[in-house]
Amino acid sequence: MSLIDRYLLRMSFWPMIGAMGVTMIALLLERTLRLLDMLAASNDRFGFVAQLAVNLVPHYIGLTLPAAFFLALLVVVNRLNQASEVDALLAAGVSLTRLAAPYLCLAAALAAVSLVVFGFLQPYSRYAYRAVLHSAQNAGWNGLVPAETILTPSRSLTVTADDADGAGQKLTHILIRRTTEKGQEEITTASMAEVRRMADGKTVRLDLSDGQQLRFNSAGQPEVLSFKRFTMQLPLTGPARLLRARGGDERELTLFELADQARADNSTIPREALKGELYGRLAKALVLPLLTLLGLPLGLSAKRSGRAPGMIVGGVLLLAFFHAVQLGQGLAATGRISAELAVGGPFLAFAVIAVIVFATSRKRPGDTPVGRALEYVSSVIGRFRPKPTVVSAA
Repeated sequence: MSLIDRYLLRMSFWPMIGAMGVTMIALLLERTLRLLDMLAASNDRFGFVAQLAVNLVPHYIGLTLPAAFFLALLVVVNRLNQASEVDALLAAGVSLTRLAAPYLCLAAALAAVSLVVFGFLQPYSRYAYRAVLHSAQNAGWNGLVPAETILTPSRSLTVTADDADGAGQKLTHILIRRTTEKGQEEITTASMAEVRRMADGKTVRLDLSDGQQLRFNSAGQPEVLSFKRFTMQLPLTGPARLLRARGGDERELTLFELADQARADNSTIPREALKGELYGRLAKALVLPLLTLLGLPLGLSAKRSGRAPGMIVGGVLLLAFFHAVQLGQGLAATGRISAELAVGGPFLAFAVIAVIVFATSRKRPGDTPVGRALEYVSSVIGRFRPKPTVVSAA
């Protein structure tokens, strides 16, 4: 590795780490807030949310790694270009292909990392995420009642309140529907209620005020009880376990398991769905070297047309590629089109675009079809702009 290679790679390291870190933190924070809201009534919601966030890390690494690498490449190449360092290297006889060599090696290493992430870490973490979420959603009732939320800790109990304090312990306009051991329905309403967990950790005491209770007596006749003060005890429920093993979904299978089941004749998952998932993961990992061929010319063209157009075009192409692969996987799973065509088509189209952009920029670095198209659009828009009025001094 030459001094130039080390210099180029060192320049791109921190922008890539920074882009990945900022993006992952933003995505994890957004998902964590949603999970906290979803699991507001579970017993150990903070512990569950921490486990869920950890299991989401491989998923977000797979999303952010290509985008972070592409963004870092554009930023670094544009920075070198603005400082005329690229011009000095080209004048010294360093070709565009030689400039791309260290980034291609970096992209190949990141592609290997992506294969590990997509092929092995994500399937296990996705199953672990679903297992923890299933346990959290069925972890029972912790004795708190959020406002405007219908809680069903068990099949025989439903609790809801129109308003509650921040701790979920002082309630307003509460409704409790309970099925007794004899199978009779019991409905209780109250204007105010206070929730207190008992010392045994198994029950919750509700101190109700100004309410009514509809119940059935031993003869099966309905009765309405009006009260000023009423105390009711409700049981806390325990967690449930995951009902199935890993492998019920093709996204929970590793690369080797996908290949084995795609060749098997007795797989419960459709063969095209297995092949679509397999090819989709390979395409998402192998797209990284192609990003080098696309990002380097776009970064060089920023000196002529500005940084924003190259980033926008590159981001749109990358986003379109991932959505096209995801759409192809869905079409393959339905059996409407073969997995090879549904997933291979978008990958081949992206590869052709990247190779054409890089090949046309070798003779004239920075002069790409994308750059020329953007310059033409800018010139057309400029024709419709009002020309400044020149006022001559008398």
